[in-house]
Amino acid sequence: MTDRPKSSGPSSAIVIGAGLGGLSAAMRLGAKGYQVTLLDRLDRVGGRGSSVTQNGHRFDLGPTIVTVPQVFEQLWRDCGRDFRKDVDLRPVDPYYEIRWRDGSVFTVRQDEQAMIDEVHRLSPRDVPGYKKFFKDSETRYQFGFEGLGRRPMNKLMDLIRELPGFVKLRADRSVYGHAAARVRDPRLRMALSFHPLFIGGDPTHVTSMYILVSHLEKEFGVHYAMGGVQAMADAMVRVIEDQGGTVRRGVEVDEITVTAGRADGVITADGERLAADIVVSNADPGTTYDHLLRNQTKRRWTKARLSRSRWSMGLFVWYFGTKGTAGKWADVGHHTILNGPRYKGLLNDIFMKRHLAHDMSIYLHRPSVTDPSVAPKGDDTFYALSPVPNLHGADSVDWDEMRETYRRNLAGVLNDHLIPGFEDHLSASHILTPTDFQTRYLSPHGAGFSLEPRIFQSAWFRPHNISEEFGNLFLVGAGTHPGAGIPSVVTSSEVLTQLVPDAPRPYVVAPTKVAAE
Repeated sequence: MTDRPKSSGPSSAIVIGAGLGGLSAAMRLGAKGYQVTLLDRLDRVGGRGSSVTQNGHRFDLGPTIVTVPQVFEQLWRDCGRDFRKDVDLRPVDPYYEIRWRDGSVFTVRQDEQAMIDEVHRLSPRDVPGYKKFFKDSETRYQFGFEGLGRRPMNKLMDLIRELPGFVKLRADRSVYGHAAARVRDPRLRMALSFHPLFIGGDPTHVTSMYILVSHLEKEFGVHYAMGGVQAMADAMVRVIEDQGGTVRRGVEVDEITVTAGRADGVITADGERLAADIVVSNADPGTTYDHLLRNQTKRRWTKARLSRSRWSMGLFVWYFGTKGTAGKWADVGHHTILNGPRYKGLLNDIFMKRHLAHDMSIYLHRPSVTDPSVAPKGDDTFYALSPVPNLHGADSVDWDEMRETYRRNLAGVLNDHLIPGFEDHLSASHILTPTDFQTRYLSPHGAGFSLEPRIFQSAWFRPHNISEEFGNLFLVGAGTHPGAGIPSVVTSSEVLTQLVPDAPRPYVVAPTKVAAE
């Protein structure tokens, strides 16, 4: 075992995991004067936001929609940088198109009058309820995102202070329940309630606080980073390195070391011991507490507690390229949501029964209509995602057996309803299942978004950003407060900075590093 003892030099921080939570945490810690070492087990940074390339097609593996660009602009400002100079972020309009098997289409865009007209076209009687829903969404955005979402929630009193707001805003009601109270058309109920799926939640059970996403989209737009989320992650690395930080890829952390109740470093899978003044884990909280701290006694986040928790759904994602199709399927834009024949029934199969249904709903990403660099000239790059059960339980899906069968079923739906004849043009193919999420990202039960954001797994009830178990240990990412989704994951590092003091012994960047700016 190789030891690298903590010196009396600059205050140091180790960040485990180079997902967007870990990258943003490393940036902010560097800005606070810490000498940062960021470790990731994969060969590319970005975590779920990383990418792979096959036959000239570049596939974003995870998040594709960037909302609330202000969280990135603030992150860069906190580091003395200009986000817009480092990342080319383009608005997408329309945001996305929702389709149903009966041929109905609902096009979502930022223009308020255009949206009212769209609602009127589907269901004239629901226009007043639609307007009320968006007022409700704005109220919950101010309370949930700008309010408690950007503040630490590690003390019980933090929660108690917010209880009147939760009661007033009917946090006990589900997202779907709130949509159903405002509109009657089943298509609009789906269109106004599906957003929790983007952060791993069941719309029929997740608290209605999450209708805030509708306002978030309307107010700030939907964007795409040229080069994909991978380009954003790479830009974050450049900031970290300009601060004097170190990013080490292909280094797996096996254990967080604890002395006298305080985290003081890590041990890698190769036996290297690294010491630090603070440790920040961007690993899933389940992995952090159950594996990285397996040799420590826990009081709250025990194995039994984690096993009782509800985890988000799994994801089946098929990434594929098509040759010579850039001019085909002109009606299929950047983002399309294709509903199956059932909505609530399918959600029940996925989240409650954990049953792999024969029918499916699909999110189709076609970035090549916005970013030609993702595919060879004249070709297309696609990403088709279908929510599926996670791997929790003894009777979980055997994806080694079902992978190809499910892909064929998904291809059939795409062929019949969205991009007919596409299989004749296939030039690349790559699949991720919940089993791959479990092995690639060390995600408990192969969950796509860590803990499901139900009301008793939100805010104070989530694993805290400052560990309840050990001193000098902090958590960021989808499984902590405020939750999953790009804005929330990056905001978790904003919460972190309110809990971590400025470096007692600041690291001074060499002039050659500063010159890079």
